[in-house]
Amino acid sequence: MELHQLRYFTAVAELGSFTRAAERCFVSQPSLSQQIIKLEKSLGKPLFERLRNKVRLTEAGEVFYERAVRILRAVDEAQASLDESTDWTAGDVTVGAILTVAPYVLPDVVAEMRRQFAKAHVAVRENFTSGVVRDVLAGDVDIGLVALPVDDPRLIVEPLFGEELLLALPAGHPLQAKPSLSLADVTGEPFVLLDEMHCLGEQILTFCRRHDCLPAVSCKAAQLLTVQELVAQGQGVSLVPEMAARRDRHTARVYRSLGDNAPRRTLAMIRHRDREHRQLVNHTARVIREVVGQESTTHAD
Repeated sequence: MELHQLRYFTAVAELGSFTRAAERCFVSQPSLSQQIIKLEKSLGKPLFERLRNKVRLTEAGEVFYERAVRILRAVDEAQASLDESTDWTAGDVTVGAILTVAPYVLPDVVAEMRRQFAKAHVAVRENFTSGVVRDVLAGDVDIGLVALPVDDPRLIVEPLFGEELLLALPAGHPLQAKPSLSLADVTGEPFVLLDEMHCLGEQILTFCRRHDCLPAVSCKAAQLLTVQELVAQGQGVSLVPEMAARRDRHTARVYRSLGDNAPRRTLAMIRHRDREHRQLVNHTARVIREVVGQESTTHAD
């Protein structure tokens, strides 16, 4: 049994694909497959069920995966301890975030990291929730920023703060003059919605259905900025995260609260439970808490 075989094995287990595992490990698929077969022969048990369009762990594979992750983590920690004995601040760290959070949080995180750790290299990745979770589990992202719920026992999930979703209206809309608003006031209004690929789009639909409001969707968009622009052009109303609304200086749209029953979302930081967290990663997590703490304080104000 060799370390590279364990890395190949865990890659296949996490990605569910020999092809994608080979890409991650920078080897050819035949070479990776051959090493997995050798590993299985040395253990005397099959580790994977090789189905037509899918690869999944056998019962023995599930048990072996937990041990393999611990072994690789110990090796990585040993290597990291050697690296950090010189200058751990000069390392690399990758932070991922969902598309409705990244533009409003990551630039401040990168700026603060540059101020505190000038020699560190911070890479950022934007993705949908499923992509951020997948990258954290695969080890391609050190820290992920997502909206709850996220439920995976392999992840450390740390809630950061909650924010309201505000009603976005084109300037001059009749609802702008009402002293208070509720979801009932927008029933029948044309609605601009984020595509359901975004967790926020699905959360908004769920909120509306829960309050017996079926939004009359006039159009959908893949980006929050596009939603805001369509609202400004009078294509409909929408629900927008407070962090995005607060940064919007466009005079062609306004934002209003839906009161005590307004929809909210909770943002969280996720990390892999069983992977080694280097000093630089831990300090990046601290910086994120500081930046997001300022964000949540602003929301409270």
